[in-house]
Amino acid sequence: MTVLNVIKHRFSVRKYKPKPVRTKDLYAILEAARFAQSSNNLQDWRFIIVRNENTRKNLVEATKGKNFVGEAPVVIVCCGINTNHKMTCGQHSYVIDVAIAMENMALVAWERGLGTCWLGAFYEDRVKELLNISGEDTRVVGILTLGYSALSAKLSGKIQKLNLNPKKNRLPLDTIVKYETW
Repeated sequence: MTVLNVIKHRFSVRKYKPKPVRTKDLYAILEAARFAQSSNNLQDWRFIIVRNENTRKNLVEATKGKNFVGEAPVVIVCCGINTNHKMTCGQHSYVIDVAIAMENMALVAWERGLGTCWLGAFYEDRVKELLNISGEDTRVVGILTLGYSALSAKLSGKIQKLNLNPKKNRLPLDTIVKYETW
């Protein structure tokens, strides 16, 4: 599958099989994050891999009751450091750098037959407390659930082939792209 096909057909998974993620797949997914581009090559991301069932279930409350967080066999809590660093354009680099790494992980996961869901709906203070994340210079940017989709293979295949996922409705290029000036 080409990268563009992975991008077009990947969808957020919110129902997972209770099947463990293979260590070699998790390693490949983390390698995708490690090789993500970052501002000034700061590599200002850190990842906490949560496999413990009790910890995952405790994360449900911190993610505003998202039960699938507790059901996913792996939860990757994605943090940024060097939170005071700003790029020349004025943006804090850690947020963008962590987001790039998260997308790399989501794409490689899909390529390997695993589903993900990118979460920004969480209470950072609760996540930090639960996982003993200390320091003002460390922020939780996002949470990525990871596992095998509980959708039937037949349905999942149809969604991918026919692009039936209603959330994949996208604006046309001529609406979102400008050439040379606004």
